[in-house]
Amino acid sequence: MSVHTSRTSRTSRRSVSAPSRRPLGGGADILLAASLWGTTGTARTFAGHGASSVSVAAARIVIGGLLLLALAALTRRDGLRRLLAGRRDRALLVFGALAVAVYQTAFFVAVSRTGVAVGTVVTIGSAPAFTGLIGLAIRRSVLTRRWTLATAGAVAGCALLVGAGHGSGVDPAGIALALLSGLSYAAYATTASVLITRGEDDRAVAGALFGGAAVLLLPVLAAGPAGWLLTGSGAATALYLGTVTTGLGYVLFARGLRGTPATTATTLTLAEPAVAAVLGTAVLGEHLGGAACGGLALLGASLVALVAPVRRPRKHGKRNGGSD
Repeated sequence: MSVHTSRTSRTSRRSVSAPSRRPLGGGADILLAASLWGTTGTARTFAGHGASSVSVAAARIVIGGLLLLALAALTRRDGLRRLLAGRRDRALLVFGALAVAVYQTAFFVAVSRTGVAVGTVVTIGSAPAFTGLIGLAIRRSVLTRRWTLATAGAVAGCALLVGAGHGSGVDPAGIALALLSGLSYAAYATTASVLITRGEDDRAVAGALFGGAAVLLLPVLAAGPAGWLLTGSGAATALYLGTVTTGLGYVLFARGLRGTPATTATTLTLAEPAVAAVLGTAVLGEHLGGAACGGLALLGASLVALVAPVRRPRKHGKRNGGSD
């Protein structure tokens, strides 16, 4: 008992002290993860015409989830075994894996019904709000003025960036699915944050949650059209989405959660559509109008304001009116 407690304490101390060694704390890891996720839309175009959105999403999670689970088993065996053996975490692990599976499936179906612009704005824009509400409900976070203003600015910038110049129709069922996707993502982020801040290994948490989601989505992949996976471009696309955007992306995201609250983390992931827009312009020849460029600037400024370290005045010398 004492050995396990001391090990957990050391893990917790490393998690708390991590931000002090890096100026941006876990925010830099989360921004990098969001940047990788922002490449998925461009990579999706190389999968081939026979690849359905649901099939691509299932392939991404199956490949990425099994990779994350294998990585955790190889490099964090003790942490993974402890996580899976703990009774108090079993319900959270099942819930988190289900949230990952629902998030992916609902998002791709919502986009097919509402269009990329509306589906992306509703899903990504609602996730920070849902995370904040969940944090309040379970008393894990207090919404600060800084978070509220930065999130509002980032969501507004995201809406301008993704929605400007698009005329997608609004389908009520699609909107509902996009909201379900945003809620599910918020549930996953909160679940992962709870497990990691309890002292569980971040890589083990990512492996367990995405490994469980891979098992849930394997029948979806088997039931859908899979011929695109046998082509060179389709196989390369699936491997990139699974290994880079999912495997590496969620390792970075989980590591970032060591020192970043889930509410802040989900706001930082709004960098994803910014990267997607830049790649769409540079690679796919898409055009960004004035409103979209303004949204990109607003989004970037909001994320910088959120992730920048807060400078607190020193207490020494303040009583006599001294200044730094």
